[in-house]
Amino acid sequence: MAKRDYYDVLGVDRSASEAEIKSAFRKKAKEYHPDLNKAPDAAEKFKEVQEAYDVLSNESKRKTYDQFGHAAFDQQTGSGFGGNYQGGFNSSSFGFDDIDLGDIFSNMFGQGFGFGGRKSNKPSKGKDILYRTTIDLEDVIFGGEQDIRIEMYDICDECKGKGGDKPKTCPECGGSGRVTKVQNTMFGAIQTTVTCDECSGTGKTFEHKCTSCKGTGSVWTKKTISVNIPKGVDTGSRVRIKGKGEPGKNGGENGDIYVEFVVREHDIYKRDGNDLYMEVPITIADAALGSDIDVEIPGSVISLTIPEGTQNGDKLRVKGKGVPYISSSKVGDLYIIVNVVVPTKLNRKQKELFKELSNTELDNDGIIKKFLKMFK
Repeated sequence: MAKRDYYDVLGVDRSASEAEIKSAFRKKAKEYHPDLNKAPDAAEKFKEVQEAYDVLSNESKRKTYDQFGHAAFDQQTGSGFGGNYQGGFNSSSFGFDDIDLGDIFSNMFGQGFGFGGRKSNKPSKGKDILYRTTIDLEDVIFGGEQDIRIEMYDICDECKGKGGDKPKTCPECGGSGRVTKVQNTMFGAIQTTVTCDECSGTGKTFEHKCTSCKGTGSVWTKKTISVNIPKGVDTGSRVRIKGKGEPGKNGGENGDIYVEFVVREHDIYKRDGNDLYMEVPITIADAALGSDIDVEIPGSVISLTIPEGTQNGDKLRVKGKGVPYISSSKVGDLYIIVNVVVPTKLNRKQKELFKELSNTELDNDGIIKKFLKMFK
């Protein structure tokens, strides 16, 4: 199949400057690199882009190409990627776990590429940890502390995180923290830069490795941490404990611990945002005549006034006895739902009193009469 014009491949004019060609190549390389583009023809297009750049970025080759076209290079390019291609992709998974794209692209055209040219032996922050813990409604209302037990990697006590004694340059990677592996693929031999197994990317080993951590500087352990529970948190709320996560690498800072709260359902109170709802049973006499009753709420007991003529299901508001707002002095309200309890067993005297009461005009609002009228 006839090759496309190299200028068309990169999408530049024939008068494009060296900087414009380099910029166009970076964009196209990112667009078609097999680690980033899963299209079936991505690898072939990436090869085409790299081949075009290999010619047009070289002043001498570009002049030859402008004069003679592809014919001047037919015997040179052959199969494979050609040119100075140093990167590659993991042909088994096309993943990012073992491949540093910064190293791949920096090998092609220097450290200025957008992936940053990161070296694995630079300081890196430790992993963050997410831990979920269950708390009670009382913890939400009043705040407090809770000790949590976390399994995680922590600094080795035996070597204080150093990994061993008498550090030396890793003989496997020469101190770079990276090694190059060659894979044979359908496109030819591909070089892939990965983290060195011998030094785990630090670039150094030890004459005497720590027996506890085997040179890594960290060990798997159980750790107890005290967590502050802010007032007003809800299920899904998180607090951050800075610097208490897993140790960083190569002198990097520790990760953080994020504690996510799950609020346990309460037997009495139902929460709606920052308001609380509870149901309080009262007698018919209390509902009809009104009364003052003591109601136990979280942290205290309040005197609740039941108005005369209270109906079943009425809602009474107690201001400022709900759930606090996070980082605020504002507090939600408590709503008490009245449940008028009808007695199922009456003694003789109670029955006589109810009979006497039933002979009086209880339907002073005419509600029952209006209802019965509807069926006449």
